[in-house]
Amino acid sequence: MKLLVTIPCLNEAETIGQVIQLIPKTIKGISQIDILVVDDGSDDGTSSEAVKVGAKVVKHHKNFGLGQAFRTAVNYAVENEYDMMVSMDGDGQFNAIEIESLVRPLNHDQGDFVTGSRFANKESIPNMPRVKMIGNKLMSSLISMLIGETFHDVSCGFRSYTKKTLLKLNLHGNYTCSQETFLECAAKKMNIVEVPITVTYFKNRESKIARSIFKYTFNTLGIILSGYRDYVPLRFFWLIAFFFFVPGFIFGAIFFGHYIITGVFTGFLFAGFTSAFLFGLTAVFLLLGILADMLDRIRLNQERILYHLKKSKK
Repeated sequence: MKLLVTIPCLNEAETIGQVIQLIPKTIKGISQIDILVVDDGSDDGTSSEAVKVGAKVVKHHKNFGLGQAFRTAVNYAVENEYDMMVSMDGDGQFNAIEIESLVRPLNHDQGDFVTGSRFANKESIPNMPRVKMIGNKLMSSLISMLIGETFHDVSCGFRSYTKKTLLKLNLHGNYTCSQETFLECAAKKMNIVEVPITVTYFKNRESKIARSIFKYTFNTLGIILSGYRDYVPLRFFWLIAFFFFVPGFIFGAIFFGHYIITGVFTGFLFAGFTSAFLFGLTAVFLLLGILADMLDRIRLNQERILYHLKKSKK
Protein backbone atom coordinates (compact mmCIF):
# COMPACT_ATOMS: atom_id res chain seq x y z
CA MET A 1 0.00 0.00 0.00
CA LYS A 2 1.37 3.40 -1.04
CA LEU A 3 0.61 6.48 1.06
CA LEU A 4 1.06 10.09 -0.02
CA VAL A 5 1.20 12.71 2.74
CA THR A 6 0.33 16.06 1.20
CA ILE A 7 0.96 19.45 2.77
CA PRO A 8 -0.71 22.39 1.00
CA CYS A 9 0.92 25.51 2.37
CA LEU A 10 1.65 29.20 1.95
CA ASN A 11 4.77 30.85 3.43
CA GLU A 12 5.62 28.13 5.95
CA ALA A 13 9.43 28.15 5.53
CA GLU A 14 9.95 28.40 9.31
CA THR A 15 8.01 25.24 10.15
CA ILE A 16 7.72 23.05 7.03
CA GLY A 17 11.08 21.29 7.57
CA GLN A 18 10.23 20.25 11.12
CA VAL A 19 6.73 19.13 10.11
CA ILE A 20 8.13 16.89 7.36
CA GLN A 21 10.78 15.37 9.64
CA LEU A 22 8.13 14.37 12.20
CA ILE A 23 6.08 12.41 9.64
CA PRO A 24 6.40 8.67 10.42
CA LYS A 25 8.80 6.75 8.19
CA THR A 26 6.93 3.48 8.67
CA ILE A 27 3.27 2.66 9.34
CA LYS A 28 1.83 -0.81 9.77
CA GLY A 29 0.16 -1.93 6.54
CA ILE A 30 1.92 0.76 4.47
CA SER A 31 4.85 -0.24 2.23
CA GLN A 32 5.74 3.22 0.92
CA ILE A 33 5.30 6.71 2.38
CA ASP A 34 5.99 9.77 0.21
CA ILE A 35 5.62 13.44 1.09
CA LEU A 36 4.33 16.12 -1.28
CA VAL A 37 4.39 19.83 -0.48
CA VAL A 38 2.02 21.91 -2.60
CA ASP A 39 3.51 25.39 -2.40
CA ASP A 40 0.62 27.72 -3.16
CA GLY A 41 2.61 30.74 -4.30
CA SER A 42 4.96 31.19 -1.31
CA ASP A 43 7.65 33.86 -1.46
CA ASP A 44 9.66 32.86 1.63
CA GLY A 45 11.58 29.75 0.55
CA THR A 46 9.00 27.17 1.59
CA SER A 47 9.78 24.99 -1.43
CA SER A 48 13.55 24.96 -0.88
CA GLU A 49 13.14 24.10 2.81
CA ALA A 50 10.83 21.21 1.88
CA VAL A 51 13.28 19.86 -0.70
CA LYS A 52 16.13 19.98 1.84
CA VAL A 53 14.39 17.40 4.02
CA GLY A 54 13.43 15.09 1.16
CA ALA A 55 9.91 16.13 0.20
CA LYS A 56 8.61 16.36 -3.34
CA VAL A 57 7.32 19.81 -4.26
CA VAL A 58 4.72 21.15 -6.67
CA LYS A 59 4.75 24.95 -6.73
CA HIS A 60 1.99 27.26 -7.96
CA HIS A 61 3.27 30.42 -9.63
CA LYS A 62 0.82 32.45 -7.52
CA ASN A 63 -1.55 31.97 -4.60
CA PHE A 64 -4.72 30.25 -5.83
CA GLY A 65 -6.22 29.25 -2.50
CA LEU A 66 -6.42 26.10 -0.39
CA GLY A 67 -9.11 24.54 -2.58
CA GLN A 68 -6.92 24.65 -5.68
CA ALA A 69 -3.86 23.48 -3.72
CA PHE A 70 -5.83 20.48 -2.49
CA ARG A 71 -6.99 19.63 -6.03
CA THR A 72 -3.35 19.73 -7.15
CA ALA A 73 -2.52 17.22 -4.41
CA VAL A 74 -5.43 14.97 -5.39
CA ASN A 75 -4.40 15.01 -9.05
CA TYR A 76 -0.83 14.13 -8.10
CA ALA A 77 -1.99 11.22 -5.92
CA VAL A 78 -4.27 9.85 -8.64
CA GLU A 79 -1.74 10.23 -11.46
CA ASN A 80 0.95 8.47 -9.42
CA GLU A 81 -1.40 5.67 -8.31
CA TYR A 82 -1.23 6.09 -4.54
CA ASP A 83 -3.58 3.85 -2.55
CA MET A 84 -4.39 6.54 0.01
CA MET A 85 -3.63 10.15 0.79
CA VAL A 86 -3.31 12.18 3.97
CA SER A 87 -3.59 15.97 3.93
CA MET A 88 -2.28 18.16 6.75
CA ASP A 89 -1.17 21.73 7.39
CA GLY A 90 2.43 22.90 7.28
CA ASP A 91 2.38 25.14 10.35
CA GLY A 92 3.07 22.41 12.93
CA GLN A 93 -0.32 22.58 14.65
CA PHE A 94 -1.09 18.93 13.97
CA ASN A 95 0.81 16.01 15.46
CA ALA A 96 2.27 14.07 12.53
CA ILE A 97 2.45 10.91 14.65
CA GLU A 98 -1.36 10.79 14.48
CA ILE A 99 -1.21 10.10 10.74
CA GLU A 100 -1.29 6.44 11.72
CA SER A 101 -4.67 6.98 13.46
CA LEU A 102 -6.05 8.56 10.30
CA VAL A 103 -5.00 5.76 7.94
CA ARG A 104 -5.93 2.88 10.26
CA PRO A 105 -9.67 2.95 9.34
CA LEU A 106 -8.70 2.99 5.65
CA ASN A 107 -6.41 0.00 6.10
CA HIS A 108 -9.23 -1.96 7.70
CA ASP A 109 -11.88 -0.90 5.15
CA GLN A 110 -13.78 0.98 7.86
CA GLY A 111 -14.02 4.27 6.01
CA ASP A 112 -13.61 6.05 2.68
CA PHE A 113 -12.85 9.49 4.11
CA VAL A 114 -11.38 9.96 7.59
CA THR A 115 -11.33 13.40 9.17
CA GLY A 116 -9.50 14.49 12.28
CA SER A 117 -11.73 16.00 14.93
CA ARG A 118 -10.46 18.60 17.39
CA PHE A 119 -13.71 18.54 19.37
CA ALA A 120 -14.82 14.87 19.45
CA ASN A 121 -12.87 14.24 22.65
CA LYS A 122 -14.09 16.74 25.25
CA GLU A 123 -10.96 16.22 27.35
CA SER A 124 -8.66 17.48 24.59
CA ILE A 125 -10.61 20.40 23.12
CA PRO A 126 -8.02 22.98 22.03
CA ASN A 127 -7.71 26.39 23.63
CA MET A 128 -8.73 28.41 20.59
CA PRO A 129 -10.23 31.92 20.49
CA ARG A 130 -13.90 31.91 21.52
CA VAL A 131 -15.04 33.42 18.21
CA LYS A 132 -13.34 30.63 16.24
CA MET A 133 -14.71 27.99 18.61
CA ILE A 134 -18.27 29.23 18.11
CA GLY A 135 -17.74 29.52 14.35
CA ASN A 136 -16.46 25.94 14.11
CA LYS A 137 -19.40 24.58 16.10
CA LEU A 138 -21.94 26.51 14.02
CA MET A 139 -20.30 25.31 10.78
CA SER A 140 -20.32 21.71 12.03
CA SER A 141 -24.00 22.01 12.99
CA LEU A 142 -24.87 23.41 9.55
CA ILE A 143 -23.05 20.64 7.64
CA SER A 144 -24.48 17.98 9.95
CA MET A 145 -27.98 19.30 9.31
CA LEU A 146 -27.48 19.40 5.54
CA ILE A 147 -26.15 15.84 5.23
CA GLY A 148 -28.25 14.28 7.98
CA GLU A 149 -25.32 12.94 10.04
CA THR A 150 -23.65 14.40 13.13
CA PHE A 151 -20.03 15.54 12.98
CA HIS A 152 -18.08 17.54 15.54
CA ASP A 153 -15.47 19.15 13.29
CA VAL A 154 -15.95 19.83 9.56
CA SER A 155 -13.17 22.41 9.17
CA CYS A 156 -10.13 20.44 10.27
CA GLY A 157 -7.33 20.20 7.67
CA PHE A 158 -5.97 16.85 8.95
CA ARG A 159 -7.65 14.11 6.87
CA SER A 160 -7.13 10.87 4.94
CA TYR A 161 -8.70 9.48 1.77
CA THR A 162 -8.79 6.16 -0.08
CA LYS A 163 -7.84 5.99 -3.74
CA LYS A 164 -11.50 5.36 -4.62
CA THR A 165 -12.51 8.53 -2.78
CA LEU A 166 -9.86 10.59 -4.56
CA LEU A 167 -11.10 9.32 -7.91
CA LYS A 168 -14.66 10.36 -7.07
CA LEU A 169 -13.86 13.83 -5.73
CA ASN A 170 -14.72 16.69 -8.09
CA LEU A 171 -14.38 19.83 -5.98
CA HIS A 172 -14.76 23.38 -7.31
CA GLY A 173 -14.13 25.88 -4.51
CA ASN A 174 -10.78 27.71 -4.58
CA TYR A 175 -10.93 29.45 -1.20
CA THR A 176 -11.25 26.24 0.83
CA CYS A 177 -12.39 22.65 0.37
CA SER A 178 -13.07 21.49 3.92
CA GLN A 179 -16.87 21.66 4.04
CA GLU A 180 -17.37 20.96 0.34
CA THR A 181 -15.58 17.63 0.78
CA PHE A 182 -18.11 16.61 3.44
CA LEU A 183 -21.04 17.50 1.18
CA GLU A 184 -19.63 15.62 -1.80
CA CYS A 185 -18.64 12.51 0.14
CA ALA A 186 -22.05 12.37 1.80
CA ALA A 187 -23.86 12.89 -1.52
CA LYS A 188 -21.87 10.00 -3.03
CA LYS A 189 -22.71 7.70 -0.10
CA MET A 190 -19.13 7.41 1.10
CA ASN A 191 -18.38 6.24 4.63
CA ILE A 192 -17.13 9.24 6.62
CA VAL A 193 -15.24 8.49 9.85
CA GLU A 194 -14.28 11.02 12.51
CA VAL A 195 -11.10 10.37 14.55
CA PRO A 196 -10.13 12.42 17.63
CA ILE A 197 -6.83 14.30 17.22
CA THR A 198 -4.79 16.81 19.17
CA VAL A 199 -3.84 20.26 17.94
CA THR A 200 -1.49 22.98 19.19
CA TYR A 201 -2.32 26.65 18.78
CA PHE A 202 0.62 29.02 18.78
CA LYS A 203 0.32 32.44 20.36
CA ASN A 204 0.19 35.33 17.85
CA ARG A 205 0.18 32.92 14.87
CA GLU A 206 -2.29 34.11 12.23
CA SER A 207 -4.32 31.64 10.18
CA LYS A 208 -3.63 31.80 6.43
CA ILE A 209 -7.28 30.93 5.70
CA ALA A 210 -9.32 32.55 8.47
CA ARG A 211 -7.51 35.86 8.84
CA SER A 212 -10.90 37.56 8.74
CA ILE A 213 -13.76 35.67 10.37
CA PHE A 214 -16.32 37.55 8.27
CA LYS A 215 -14.50 36.88 4.99
CA TYR A 216 -14.00 33.23 5.90
CA THR A 217 -17.67 32.84 6.84
CA PHE A 218 -18.91 34.60 3.69
CA ASN A 219 -16.69 32.62 1.31
CA THR A 220 -17.31 29.30 3.06
CA LEU A 221 -21.09 29.75 3.12
CA GLY A 222 -20.96 30.51 -0.60
CA ILE A 223 -19.12 27.25 -1.27
CA ILE A 224 -21.53 25.29 0.96
CA LEU A 225 -24.62 26.72 -0.73
CA SER A 226 -23.17 26.03 -4.18
CA GLY A 227 -22.35 22.46 -3.20
CA TYR A 228 -25.76 21.86 -1.63
CA ARG A 229 -27.42 23.26 -4.76
CA ASP A 230 -25.39 20.95 -6.99
CA TYR A 231 -25.74 17.74 -4.96
CA VAL A 232 -29.41 18.00 -3.90
CA PRO A 233 -30.94 20.53 -6.35
CA LEU A 234 -34.57 19.43 -5.93
CA ARG A 235 -34.44 19.90 -2.16
CA PHE A 236 -32.49 23.17 -2.51
CA PHE A 237 -34.94 24.88 -4.88
CA TRP A 238 -38.03 23.47 -3.21
CA LEU A 239 -36.85 24.83 0.14
CA ILE A 240 -36.69 28.26 -1.48
CA ALA A 241 -40.14 27.65 -2.96
CA PHE A 242 -41.46 26.77 0.51
CA PHE A 243 -39.91 30.00 1.84
CA PHE A 244 -42.11 31.99 -0.57
CA PHE A 245 -45.14 29.70 -0.25
CA VAL A 246 -45.65 30.23 3.49
CA PRO A 247 -46.03 34.06 3.44
CA GLY A 248 -47.96 33.74 0.16
CA PHE A 249 -50.44 31.43 1.87
CA ILE A 250 -50.73 33.79 4.86
CA PHE A 251 -51.43 36.84 2.68
CA GLY A 252 -53.87 34.78 0.61
CA ALA A 253 -55.70 33.66 3.74
CA ILE A 254 -55.97 37.29 4.92
CA PHE A 255 -57.23 38.39 1.51
CA PHE A 256 -59.94 35.73 1.16
CA GLY A 257 -60.76 35.81 4.88
CA HIS A 258 -61.57 39.50 4.58
CA TYR A 259 -63.76 38.78 1.54
CA ILE A 260 -65.69 36.02 3.34
CA ILE A 261 -66.34 38.26 6.33
CA THR A 262 -67.16 41.50 4.50
CA GLY A 263 -68.13 40.35 1.02
CA VAL A 264 -65.74 42.85 -0.62
CA PHE A 265 -62.07 42.87 -1.60
CA THR A 266 -61.64 46.60 -0.94
CA GLY A 267 -59.10 47.40 1.75
CA PHE A 268 -57.07 44.21 1.39
CA LEU A 269 -56.14 44.25 -2.28
CA PHE A 270 -52.49 44.59 -1.25
CA ALA A 271 -52.72 41.17 0.42
CA GLY A 272 -54.14 39.64 -2.75
CA PHE A 273 -51.44 41.10 -5.00
CA THR A 274 -48.69 40.13 -2.54
CA SER A 275 -50.03 36.59 -2.31
CA ALA A 276 -50.20 36.25 -6.09
CA PHE A 277 -46.63 37.52 -6.44
CA LEU A 278 -45.30 35.12 -3.80
CA PHE A 279 -47.20 32.17 -5.31
CA GLY A 280 -45.69 33.09 -8.66
CA LEU A 281 -42.19 32.92 -7.17
CA THR A 282 -43.11 29.62 -5.56
CA ALA A 283 -44.09 28.18 -8.93
CA VAL A 284 -40.86 29.45 -10.51
CA PHE A 285 -38.64 27.76 -7.92
CA LEU A 286 -40.68 24.55 -8.03
CA LEU A 287 -40.08 24.43 -11.77
CA LEU A 288 -36.38 25.29 -11.33
CA GLY A 289 -36.09 22.42 -8.86
CA ILE A 290 -37.55 19.95 -11.36
CA LEU A 291 -35.28 21.18 -14.16
CA ALA A 292 -32.20 21.17 -11.93
CA ASP A 293 -33.01 17.63 -10.81
CA MET A 294 -33.14 16.54 -14.45
CA LEU A 295 -29.75 18.18 -15.08
CA ASP A 296 -28.39 16.50 -11.96
CA ARG A 297 -28.92 13.12 -13.60
CA ILE A 298 -26.65 14.27 -16.43
CA ARG A 299 -24.04 15.43 -13.89
CA LEU A 300 -24.12 12.05 -12.15
CA ASN A 301 -23.63 10.20 -15.43
CA GLN A 302 -20.73 12.48 -16.35
CA GLU A 303 -19.09 11.89 -12.97
CA ARG A 304 -19.47 8.12 -13.35
CA ILE A 305 -17.77 8.33 -16.75
CA LEU A 306 -15.04 10.57 -15.31
CA TYR A 307 -14.47 8.12 -12.43
CA HIS A 308 -13.98 5.19 -14.80
CA LEU A 309 -11.70 7.26 -17.05
CA LYS A 310 -9.51 8.19 -14.08
CA LYS A 311 -9.55 4.62 -12.82
CA SER A 312 -8.46 3.15 -16.16
CA LYS A 313 -5.77 5.76 -16.82
CA LYS A 314 -2.26 4.29 -16.63
